[in-house]
Amino acid sequence: MYLVVIAWIYVVLMMSIAEATNTTGTLLGALVTFVLYGVGPVALVVYLMGAPARNKAIKKRRAEELAQQAATATATATAAGAGAGAAAEAGTSPQHEPGEAPQKTP
Repeated sequence: MYLVVIAWIYVVLMMSIAEATNTTGTLLGALVTFVLYGVGPVALVVYLMGAPARNKAIKKRRAEELAQQAATATATATAAGAGAGAAAEAGTSPQHEPGEAPQKTP
């Protein structure tokens, strides 16, 4: 794809040089030719051709974030389950208000 972009910029550059060096041409005309025939269309084409790659990167990033959230949720659930098991072995309730002492289970 970049070969086509480079070739098109070369063609437009030659058109701009021809515009600037023509006896009735101007540097302003050459600049307008380069921008309107070269930079503008090439920027648009490169942006549109890069859309699938950007979408793929976004989906990959979202999948990684979801996997990380799932791993965190699993680790949190496992840690909470281990805490409840240890509390039950000690004879205390795993759920108590902050600042209160854990109550013994009968």
